[in-house]
Amino acid sequence: MTWNRKQLRLVPVIAVAVAAPLVVGVATGQTNNSGVPEANAQPGTSTSASPTSSRSTSAPTSSESSPSASETTSNGQRPAANTDVPPGVRLDRVDWLSERRVALWVQSAAMERPIQVQLLLPASWNSEPDRTYPALYLLDGLRAVETESGWTHETQIEKFFDSKDAVIVLPVGGESSFYTDWENPAKDGEPYQWETFMTEELPPLIARDWRLNDRAGIAGLSMGGTAAMNLAAHNEGQYQFAASFSGYLDTTSFGMPEAIKAAQLDAGGYNSEDMWGPLGGETWKQNDPKLQAQRLKDVSLYVSAGSGNTGPWDKPSPVEGIPENFAGYGLELLARMTTQNFVNAAKKADVPVTTKFRPSGTHTWPYWQFEMTQAWPQAAEALGTEVNAPECKAEGEIGKFREANSALGDCLTGEYAVEGGRAQDFREGRVFWSEDTGAHAVTGRIGAAYQAADGPKGELGLPTSSEKKTPDGVGRYTTFEHGTIYWSPKTGAHAVSGKILDLWSENGSELGDLGYPTSDAVRNPNKEGVAQGFQNGTVFQAADGDPRIVEGAILDKYKDLGYENSDLGYPTSDEISLSNGGGALSRFENGGIYWSPNTRAHAVPYGQIFDAWGEEGFENGRLGYPVSDVQSVPGGGQEVEFEHGKIRLIAGRIEKS
Repeated sequence: MTWNRKQLRLVPVIAVAVAAPLVVGVATGQTNNSGVPEANAQPGTSTSASPTSSRSTSAPTSSESSPSASETTSNGQRPAANTDVPPGVRLDRVDWLSERRVALWVQSAAMERPIQVQLLLPASWNSEPDRTYPALYLLDGLRAVETESGWTHETQIEKFFDSKDAVIVLPVGGESSFYTDWENPAKDGEPYQWETFMTEELPPLIARDWRLNDRAGIAGLSMGGTAAMNLAAHNEGQYQFAASFSGYLDTTSFGMPEAIKAAQLDAGGYNSEDMWGPLGGETWKQNDPKLQAQRLKDVSLYVSAGSGNTGPWDKPSPVEGIPENFAGYGLELLARMTTQNFVNAAKKADVPVTTKFRPSGTHTWPYWQFEMTQAWPQAAEALGTEVNAPECKAEGEIGKFREANSALGDCLTGEYAVEGGRAQDFREGRVFWSEDTGAHAVTGRIGAAYQAADGPKGELGLPTSSEKKTPDGVGRYTTFEHGTIYWSPKTGAHAVSGKILDLWSENGSELGDLGYPTSDAVRNPNKEGVAQGFQNGTVFQAADGDPRIVEGAILDKYKDLGYENSDLGYPTSDEISLSNGGGALSRFENGGIYWSPNTRAHAVPYGQIFDAWGEEGFENGRLGYPVSDVQSVPGGGQEVEFEHGKIRLIAGRIEKS
């Protein structure tokens, strides 16, 4: 975040005030210092990250945090989580971004709008389809955006977790929210009820659809660190692990409400009094982690903060020890001070906390990525899952394929059975094999589309090729037993199969008039059939008919009328060129749509008016093309206007003019 000079001058004043209780903590030996990785260490890994000099306050032991035998079901798994989704909460949309990353749009009753939530699925998601998993919620910082979590945009956490067996839950958005229930609407009257969404609405929906068990953890950075501790304290028993990375864990000491107010004004123009009422008031106290510490005694806790001094991921300033990122220096200093106050309060309440105070580091993403990798072993223990997925190796035909395609990376699972064959997951894709199809890789966005289509169990079947370049050089495609998935940068990845694939191929595939597919085939719940969008038209197919192309202005008119759900029904022809004036026609089950450059597109349903127009020679007769759709007339009846006259149907009688 960026503060102005006046706000930045406030930082040292606040820090000194907050430091008053901190001095006591240092004097009694309650601070625990540990190093950060060397400057050349990779923040996305944890192999070199735990210095031997690190000391921590005691955290729960294995016997305290691991599930007991009595807590597991008969098949050795933990019980499933609550799946009672509250009224008004529903899943509106699912987008597969990769084979194990998915974006959900969840309609929130409390927030009165859809909220995007992304999931990173476990390593064994495909290989163990009956397994349930713990959830780890990762909360964003003050400047959270509506497109993607900072955790995936700013770090390599997705790669870190691709070999772990937990569902990582990433709420998207929530700028300046502190993931709390605001007393008043935020900007523009928007309800900000994030705690209700995070703790009551979202968990049962994810548990129902994404195989969660009854264990969960929550962690966050900066604002998200504050929220992680507050949500865990407010909802006792819901989380078994909570972590704060550079969070503000003291919100009511002298100067802190004012600091939060300045930050929220800077990050989006939000009013802190709309969040928790008068600064430092009762609601602020209810959302002060240090005052709620005693409620966290049954949670495995991890907190960390840097000192603000120049660290391995900071650019130094001319002043020794002070980074060029002065705002990050001041903010991390506040995080360090307030986290110490929380640790002191927890110690007084006999609540164990794993504490990592680093000798350097600012309020920036590389340090939070590092801390997440450091906290994971403790989180895994508390959540009852392995720190890493079991070791694996690629063998047989899949092993030979992997050896020839090293870009797939290391294996994440062993080989396992799928519908019609075998499969194995790798860091950069999945390999499928059967005696009939051989071994082929499915990767990237094509892999995501294949997963969305239910993989080998779905209509496509097993792959019959690996990814290939399209003839135009722009896109990519992979063939399957019963269809093909095409991808391009503009359209994304979509499957084309059956008669629609045959029609598209006859029209030149992506090089033809239709271009690339822009959607999958969508089934109509009202009239049996499917429709699939392409760049330059849509293909419709009734259940008992052949696929037909509708395009251009005729498609626009068809859309206005309600597509196949309209009185016209499904198309029964592709577009037909007409000799009169360069016009065109598409026929439908119950009428036609006619277009010409001078008259635009209009529908004429089959019936008496249509028959009467036919008697005049349709568009080639004296009336010409229609210039209106069917209209009601005063006194009852219908009419259609044409270029050179009208046809009316009144009381069962036709009138021509």
